Amino acid sequence: MRLRLFPRLMFSLVNWQAAHHGFAADAADEAEHKRAAGVGGETFAYWYLRCLGYTMVGRNVRSQHLHGEIDLIGWDGDVLAFIEVKTRTTESGGPPEQAVDADKQRALTAMARSYAARRGFDSVPLRFDVLAIEAKSDAAPTVRLHKGAFGAG
Repeated sequence: MRLRLFPRLMFSLVNWQAAHHGFAADAADEAEHKRAAGVGGETFAYWYLRCLGYTMVGRNVRSQHLHGEIDLIGWDGDVLAFIEVKTRTTESGGPPEQAVDADKQRALTAMARSYAARRGFDSVPLRFDVLAIEAKSDAAPTVRLHKGAFGAG
């Protein structure tokens, strides 16, 4: 088993930052707060998944012909996982997972298939994960990883 010392160190730093300062503490307005929370959540998710053994190969991946982006792409063993990260810093809006509705799932599936086809991964098992983060101020974030959250349709 490989030691994952560097990812653990980095995760401990981003976890400490999130617990003590939040993901968007210095945001000037609501739009900046949402953007900062999203970027902070994705950085947190990246290092969290690295600690779990994922080998990350993509971040904020866009398709030339499709709308949207894939937050994170990584190998979990021999499975290529497409990870949607949802971060909430307030109680409003319900659990972060609920934001990955049927329309979002369809868009992610199309982008993932396009990504896999462009890279010759047609025969590789694909999986769609959702990583939900609830980041309240002055507390470590609550993280829920849903492996295989939805099918490839």
